[in-house]
Amino acid sequence: MSQETPATDRPLTTALAEAAGTAGHAPSVHNSQPWHWTVLPDALELRVVRERHLSVMDPEGRLLFVSCGAALHHARLALAAEGWTPVVDRLPDPTQPDLVARLTGFRHTGADPDAMHMVQCMQVRHTDRRPVSEEPIPTAALGEIAGAASREGVNLQVLDDDQKIELASAAQKAAAVTSGSPELQEELAYWTSRSGTGTGLPDEVLPAEAPQTTVPARDFGRAGSLPIGPGHDRAAVYGILWGTEDEPDSWLRAGEALSAAWLTATRLGVSLVPLSGVVEVEGTRYALRHMLSDLGFPYISMRLGLADPTHAGPPHTPRLEAAQTVDTSAVRDLGA
Repeated sequence: MSQETPATDRPLTTALAEAAGTAGHAPSVHNSQPWHWTVLPDALELRVVRERHLSVMDPEGRLLFVSCGAALHHARLALAAEGWTPVVDRLPDPTQPDLVARLTGFRHTGADPDAMHMVQCMQVRHTDRRPVSEEPIPTAALGEIAGAASREGVNLQVLDDDQKIELASAAQKAAAVTSGSPELQEELAYWTSRSGTGTGLPDEVLPAEAPQTTVPARDFGRAGSLPIGPGHDRAAVYGILWGTEDEPDSWLRAGEALSAAWLTATRLGVSLVPLSGVVEVEGTRYALRHMLSDLGFPYISMRLGLADPTHAGPPHTPRLEAAQTVDTSAVRDLGA
């Protein structure tokens, strides 16, 4: 097929390289960014990076694949904004377990304005762990966020008051497991002391003290420098992303759904904070499954709310340079 775009006369390989670079804005567990892209003349491949896998906290790789799924969704949106529609093959080769997705069969269908808006949202999306404001989320906004996840084949269950208390109990139990494990504490300390590396969580995004929330926030083992301000999470909404399968393919799709939900929330002015601690521990993950009436498997829980507009939010977490996550060596002679 031709690699020239009718609208811009830019090579496909340029769009692929830029989409892979844009995917670096995706959220990932503890900002580990465990992905690597390979740009080929007519394909884009996504692989996990085992060196950035939190193997103690996430031994089965659930959150590893969720993180890579978020990057995959970001890349898909960046391509759509440029007018490219790919065929996405998830986990295409059983002999290459680290190859999580291959994008091929690109058709130029015209730039998607909605995708262009979402790419802009990628630039401003961030994690704000402070308590949310007292203003409730509009019901229509919650519906849009859930709909965005649903279009990626994943359900978002909004929790009622009783389930919120159950989630709080599960979060407390998961925190006790983490605090009682020297190995988990060591891994957590590693990812909160990565200043200057482009990965990890700097002091500026970690609360200076524990926020007053119904569902306990993660204890990072030390205080950061982010002022939490006044307030509680009384107006917050809690939810669980879930599906009917519990395999790497479904974890990948959960990451795509998380990205879709989070970017939609960002567009609507809603703060979203993933709560991964409760899915990291087998016992509390089962408690979440019980909250789903055993109809499916929880991938990640989250808090949704409207940020306090009177206080500045935290900065963005650092990102690796594109050259560290995108390999364009196979297309350099093609002008990418």
